[in-house]
Amino acid sequence: MDQPVDLKSKFLLRPDITFLNFGSFGACPKDIFEDYQRWQLELEREPVQFFAVKGVEYIRQAREALAAYVHCDANDLVFTPNPTYAINILAKNLKFLPGDEILSTDLEYGALDRTWNYYCKKTGTKYIRQSIKLPVTSTENLVDQFWKGYTHRTKAIFISHITSSTGLIFPVKELCQEAKKRGLITIVDGAHVPGHVPLDINSIDADFYTGACHKWMMTPRGCSFLYARKELQNQLDPLVVSWGYESMNPSPSRFLDYHQFNGTRDFSAYLTVPVAIQFMQENNWEKVSEKCRKLTKENCKRFADLLMTKPLAPVTDEFYGQLCSTPFHTNNSEKLKALLYEKYKIEIPIMYHEKCHFIRYSIQAFNSQEDLDKLHEALKDIIETTDLIIPLAT
Repeated sequence: MDQPVDLKSKFLLRPDITFLNFGSFGACPKDIFEDYQRWQLELEREPVQFFAVKGVEYIRQAREALAAYVHCDANDLVFTPNPTYAINILAKNLKFLPGDEILSTDLEYGALDRTWNYYCKKTGTKYIRQSIKLPVTSTENLVDQFWKGYTHRTKAIFISHITSSTGLIFPVKELCQEAKKRGLITIVDGAHVPGHVPLDINSIDADFYTGACHKWMMTPRGCSFLYARKELQNQLDPLVVSWGYESMNPSPSRFLDYHQFNGTRDFSAYLTVPVAIQFMQENNWEKVSEKCRKLTKENCKRFADLLMTKPLAPVTDEFYGQLCSTPFHTNNSEKLKALLYEKYKIEIPIMYHEKCHFIRYSIQAFNSQEDLDKLHEALKDIIETTDLIIPLAT
């Protein structure tokens, strides 16, 4: 995938690093970063006006732009610093009883596993990490595996839309539909979704959905959101009680009052959402993403062959976006990651799951086949010259 030079030059990343880790923290193009700095400069020049006078309107405009982009009512979402913060709001507030179960998978993001475990221990609720056997052979296979964890005590499901460790797209719409039939609360972690694959929150019909704008939407870090179904919003008290509680100037939505302004925090990152959406529109991001997905899939089997394993799912758009994880074993993941960065100048994560590691590449507009060739050669060299990579077949 050879992108025009001017598109690659729009990013601020170091030119000496092969950056294959967009999925972790994203990367901000110059246009969006300059908009971020513009908001920060306005804040510094007149902080009282920014926070106390104009801030509510600024956030309303950004929230409406985001809601149109992810397809939901603007009054049904609030900005949060990250998805972990959003899930903490839910885990703290949703009322489960001792013995109740929250059904999830063993492929969820580690910080959120810890969040649920923390609050479940306080209430006597059980957090069920249903095992998903890899590779997944079909959507039906994945759905069947998930519901094997269901019991009469299950009260809610918590599921990733795209899992961090595997990079696989999960059939969350189908899972939410079935959960509704069973009378369950539905919670979706869509951290990797906005700007990555098309997102229609209304169509998914989850009770709660969280996503990050600072990953594939390319805003500055600290910009995410929580969507909550209108009928359930009043169950959610704020993590931090502030001016929105018993507000002197209440809005029509207690949900917004409680959660949007929690003390003095620089919310400039939130305000870049309209420019981020404009950036994607002006640069034909639908076509860019299509090329990225094509490059991702074309190289999936190549890396599986190198590491003597198989892709984690059928290599189709149904399961793969712009992320691809390949399983392998290593006796020192930190040393391997450091070697890839220091010797080969490749930034890429080494993920861990159930006694197995994954090397996960991300493909964004600035990446090319040359980047993946460089990774392939580096891994091949490491296999031949060290004991840091152990192909699964051995």
